[in-house]
Amino acid sequence: MGRDSRIAPGNTAYIHSHIERMIKVADLDERHSILEVGSGLGKFTMPLLDKGYRITANDLSPHLLGRLVEATDSGLEAVCCDIHDIARHTDAKFDRLVGFFVLHHLIDFDRLFAKLAEVTKPGGRIAFCEPVSRNPLYYLQIALTPGMHFAGEPSIAAMRRGVIFPAMQRAGFVDAQSHRYGYFPPALKNTAWGDGLERWLDSKPLVPFPNAFQIFTARLPA
Repeated sequence: MGRDSRIAPGNTAYIHSHIERMIKVADLDERHSILEVGSGLGKFTMPLLDKGYRITANDLSPHLLGRLVEATDSGLEAVCCDIHDIARHTDAKFDRLVGFFVLHHLIDFDRLFAKLAEVTKPGGRIAFCEPVSRNPLYYLQIALTPGMHFAGEPSIAAMRRGVIFPAMQRAGFVDAQSHRYGYFPPALKNTAWGDGLERWLDSKPLVPFPNAFQIFTARLPA
């Protein structure tokens, strides 16, 4: 598969750690039809395509989505629209809906999950990789990083089971779960020692510092 590495630098330990977790938690299979919402330039799309998964990419920006499609030679399908309007732009229903760091930019989760249910097959699963709300490093990152603002990350504090699970359930999803993992940002995770240390920490169930990441998942009844 051809790619422009400047567009989607996905060959890093940080990216692959999220991909590996998503594959496991969402139970992805090459036979599944998979919708990735908020794909952007394909940081996570490209590695999934490389592994043989059938991805339909969604993003609000025609510019970003166009660049992603141009960067692949896999016949990537794309749906350019707001996530809330997805059912108006495709007649397809998907086995899996996945997203990476999308939910915490949004606000109305009841509306979101209700709309996603419209394009999920009976028995299908949704899964979203997000920050852990009680990890203080995110708030420090937003406060100290030029160009980042709390206004652009309005739902960081809402990335909790008590907020996300009820919204999923009100939309008709069942078996809501949250799987936590990982500790380090890319600058540390993408070093040999950082990757090794994080894998060791993930193997220890009683590390007192909170995980940095989680995957919220639920399924639509068959």
